[in-house]
Amino acid sequence: MPRRTPLASLVAALLLTGACAGSPTSSPSALPQPALASPAGSTAAGSAGAGSAIEADAMSGIDVVFLSTMVGHSERTLQIVRLARDRVRDDALRTLAAAVEATEADELAAMRGWLPTTGPGASAAAHHHDGHGDDAALDRLRTAPDADVDRMLRDVLADHQRSAADLARSHVGVGRNERVRDLARRIEQSRTAEVELLRGTGKP
Repeated sequence: MPRRTPLASLVAALLLTGACAGSPTSSPSALPQPALASPAGSTAAGSAGAGSAIEADAMSGIDVVFLSTMVGHSERTLQIVRLARDRVRDDALRTLAAAVEATEADELAAMRGWLPTTGPGASAAAHHHDGHGDDAALDRLRTAPDADVDRMLRDVLADHQRSAADLARSHVGVGRNERVRDLARRIEQSRTAEVELLRGTGKP
Protein backbone atom coordinates (compact mmCIF):
# COMPACT_ATOMS: atom_id res chain seq x y z
CA MET A 1 0.00 0.00 0.00
CA PRO A 2 2.31 2.82 -1.19
CA ARG A 3 0.05 5.65 -0.16
CA ARG A 4 -0.85 4.48 3.32
CA THR A 5 2.30 5.73 5.04
CA PRO A 6 2.00 9.38 3.88
CA LEU A 7 -1.74 9.29 4.51
CA ALA A 8 -1.20 8.02 8.04
CA SER A 9 1.25 10.88 8.67
CA LEU A 10 -1.23 13.44 7.39
CA VAL A 11 -4.05 11.97 9.45
CA ALA A 12 -1.85 12.12 12.55
CA ALA A 13 -1.13 15.78 11.83
CA LEU A 14 -4.83 16.38 11.34
CA LEU A 15 -5.65 14.83 14.72
CA LEU A 16 -3.06 17.00 16.43
CA THR A 17 -4.44 20.12 14.75
CA GLY A 18 -7.95 19.24 15.81
CA ALA A 19 -6.92 18.51 19.38
CA CYS A 20 -5.21 21.89 19.59
CA ALA A 21 -8.35 23.50 18.20
CA GLY A 22 -10.33 22.30 21.18
CA SER A 23 -7.81 23.49 23.74
CA PRO A 24 -8.72 26.88 25.22
CA THR A 25 -5.23 27.64 26.48
CA SER A 26 -3.09 27.33 23.32
CA SER A 27 -0.05 27.02 25.56
CA PRO A 28 3.12 26.06 23.62
CA SER A 29 4.11 23.64 26.37
CA ALA A 30 0.73 21.94 26.60
CA LEU A 31 0.31 18.59 24.90
CA PRO A 32 -2.93 18.00 22.95
CA GLN A 33 -5.43 16.10 25.08
CA PRO A 34 -7.75 13.46 23.60
CA ALA A 35 -10.83 14.47 25.62
CA LEU A 36 -11.89 18.09 26.02
CA ALA A 37 -15.27 17.79 27.66
CA SER A 38 -14.13 19.93 30.59
CA PRO A 39 -12.15 22.87 29.15
CA ALA A 40 -10.03 24.96 31.54
CA GLY A 41 -11.84 24.48 34.79
CA SER A 42 -15.32 23.68 33.52
CA THR A 43 -16.75 20.88 35.64
CA ALA A 44 -18.65 19.15 32.82
CA ALA A 45 -19.36 19.47 29.12
CA GLY A 46 -22.08 22.00 28.54
CA SER A 47 -21.55 23.62 31.94
CA ALA A 48 -20.24 27.14 31.34
CA GLY A 49 -20.39 28.80 34.72
CA ALA A 50 -17.98 31.12 36.47
CA GLY A 51 -15.08 28.69 36.00
CA SER A 52 -15.44 28.36 32.23
CA ALA A 53 -12.51 29.03 29.94
CA ILE A 54 -14.43 31.82 28.23
CA GLU A 55 -16.93 33.78 30.29
CA ALA A 56 -20.18 34.72 28.55
CA ASP A 57 -19.51 38.44 28.99
CA ALA A 58 -16.06 38.06 27.38
CA MET A 59 -17.59 37.00 24.07
CA SER A 60 -19.31 39.20 21.54
CA GLY A 61 -22.55 38.15 19.90
CA ILE A 62 -20.68 37.19 16.74
CA ASP A 63 -18.40 34.87 18.74
CA VAL A 64 -21.42 33.15 20.27
CA VAL A 65 -23.09 32.78 16.88
CA PHE A 66 -19.91 31.30 15.41
CA LEU A 67 -19.55 28.76 18.21
CA SER A 68 -23.24 27.87 17.99
CA THR A 69 -23.03 27.39 14.25
CA MET A 70 -19.89 25.28 14.54
CA VAL A 71 -21.57 23.10 17.17
CA GLY A 72 -24.35 22.36 14.72
CA HIS A 73 -21.88 21.84 11.91
CA SER A 74 -19.81 19.37 13.93
CA GLU A 75 -22.93 17.51 15.00
CA ARG A 76 -23.77 17.08 11.33
CA THR A 77 -20.21 15.99 10.53
CA LEU A 78 -20.52 13.21 13.08
CA GLN A 79 -23.83 12.19 11.52
CA ILE A 80 -22.23 11.96 8.09
CA VAL A 81 -19.22 9.97 9.24
CA ARG A 82 -21.14 7.59 11.49
CA LEU A 83 -23.73 6.95 8.82
CA ALA A 84 -21.11 5.69 6.37
CA ARG A 85 -18.26 4.32 8.47
CA ASP A 86 -19.46 0.71 8.57
CA ARG A 87 -19.95 0.63 4.80
CA VAL A 88 -16.70 2.25 3.68
CA ARG A 89 -14.49 -0.07 1.63
CA ASP A 90 -11.35 1.99 1.10
CA ASP A 91 -8.92 1.62 4.02
CA ALA A 92 -7.46 5.10 3.62
CA LEU A 93 -10.92 6.70 3.59
CA ARG A 94 -11.93 4.69 6.67
CA THR A 95 -8.82 5.91 8.51
CA LEU A 96 -9.51 9.51 7.53
CA ALA A 97 -13.17 9.26 8.57
CA ALA A 98 -12.12 7.94 11.99
CA ALA A 99 -9.69 10.86 12.40
CA VAL A 100 -12.40 13.35 11.47
CA GLU A 101 -14.80 11.77 13.95
CA ALA A 102 -12.27 11.87 16.80
CA THR A 103 -11.24 15.46 16.06
CA GLU A 104 -14.74 16.86 15.85
CA ALA A 105 -16.06 14.94 18.85
CA ASP A 106 -13.34 16.60 20.95
CA GLU A 107 -13.97 20.03 19.46
CA LEU A 108 -17.71 19.65 19.99
CA ALA A 109 -17.28 18.90 23.69
CA ALA A 110 -15.04 21.94 24.10
CA MET A 111 -17.32 24.33 22.19
CA ARG A 112 -20.38 23.24 24.15
CA GLY A 113 -18.49 24.03 27.35
CA TRP A 114 -17.60 27.49 26.07
CA LEU A 115 -21.11 28.53 25.08
CA PRO A 116 -23.14 30.64 27.54
CA THR A 117 -26.20 29.02 29.09
CA THR A 118 -27.70 32.22 30.50
CA GLY A 119 -27.66 35.91 29.70
CA PRO A 120 -27.13 37.68 26.35
CA GLY A 121 -26.26 35.25 23.59
CA ALA A 122 -27.81 32.20 25.25
CA SER A 123 -30.64 32.08 22.72
CA ALA A 124 -28.13 32.15 19.88
CA ALA A 125 -26.14 29.40 21.57
CA ALA A 126 -29.25 27.24 21.77
CA HIS A 127 -29.78 27.50 18.02
CA HIS A 128 -27.46 24.96 16.47
CA HIS A 129 -28.36 25.54 12.85
CA ASP A 130 -29.31 21.92 12.18
CA GLY A 131 -29.31 20.92 8.55
CA HIS A 132 -26.84 23.41 7.05
CA GLY A 133 -28.47 22.85 3.66
CA ASP A 134 -27.08 19.33 3.24
CA ASP A 135 -30.07 17.23 4.35
CA ALA A 136 -30.53 16.04 0.75
CA ALA A 137 -26.87 15.03 0.56
CA LEU A 138 -27.22 13.10 3.81
CA ASP A 139 -30.23 11.28 2.38
CA ARG A 140 -28.25 10.38 -0.75
CA LEU A 141 -25.47 8.97 1.40
CA ARG A 142 -27.95 7.01 3.51
CA THR A 143 -29.55 5.38 0.46
CA ALA A 144 -26.41 4.95 -1.66
CA PRO A 145 -25.67 1.41 -2.89
CA ASP A 146 -22.65 -0.17 -1.22
CA ALA A 147 -20.56 0.29 -4.35
CA ASP A 148 -21.16 4.07 -4.27
CA VAL A 149 -20.68 4.75 -0.56
CA ASP A 150 -16.98 5.65 -0.75
CA ARG A 151 -17.48 8.13 -3.59
CA MET A 152 -20.58 9.60 -1.97
CA LEU A 153 -18.85 10.02 1.40
CA ARG A 154 -15.92 11.81 -0.25
CA ASP A 155 -18.26 14.20 -2.05
CA VAL A 156 -20.61 14.90 0.85
CA LEU A 157 -17.89 15.26 3.48
CA ALA A 158 -15.66 17.41 1.27
CA ASP A 159 -18.50 19.87 0.58
CA HIS A 160 -19.46 19.93 4.26
CA GLN A 161 -15.92 20.52 5.49
CA ARG A 162 -15.25 23.15 2.85
CA SER A 163 -18.19 25.16 4.19
CA ALA A 164 -16.78 24.86 7.72
CA ALA A 165 -13.40 26.15 6.53
CA ASP A 166 -15.11 29.11 4.82
CA LEU A 167 -17.10 29.94 7.94
CA ALA A 168 -14.05 29.73 10.19
CA ARG A 169 -11.95 31.82 7.80
CA SER A 170 -14.62 34.53 7.85
CA HIS A 171 -14.79 34.57 11.63
CA VAL A 172 -11.08 35.20 11.97
CA GLY A 173 -11.67 38.64 10.45
CA VAL A 174 -14.74 39.60 12.50
CA GLY A 175 -14.51 37.76 15.82
CA ARG A 176 -13.78 39.70 19.00
CA ASN A 177 -12.60 37.04 21.44
CA GLU A 178 -9.04 35.99 20.68
CA ARG A 179 -9.48 32.43 21.92
CA VAL A 180 -12.52 31.94 19.70
CA ARG A 181 -10.62 33.44 16.79
CA ASP A 182 -7.73 31.05 17.45
CA LEU A 183 -10.21 28.17 17.39
CA ALA A 184 -11.51 29.48 14.07
CA ARG A 185 -7.98 29.59 12.62
CA ARG A 186 -7.35 26.01 13.64
CA ILE A 187 -10.70 24.82 12.30
CA GLU A 188 -9.96 26.50 8.97
CA GLN A 189 -6.61 24.72 8.81
CA SER A 190 -7.92 21.30 9.79
CA ARG A 191 -10.97 21.36 7.50
CA THR A 192 -8.89 22.54 4.57
CA ALA A 193 -6.46 19.67 5.20
CA GLU A 194 -9.37 17.23 5.36
CA VAL A 195 -10.70 18.36 1.99
CA GLU A 196 -7.26 17.83 0.45
CA LEU A 197 -7.02 14.37 2.02
CA LEU A 198 -10.49 13.47 0.74
CA ARG A 199 -9.37 14.40 -2.75
CA GLY A 200 -6.39 12.07 -2.39
CA THR A 201 -8.21 8.98 -1.13
CA GLY A 202 -9.41 6.53 -3.75
CA LYS A 203 -6.75 7.47 -6.25
CA PRO A 204 -4.42 4.75 -7.57
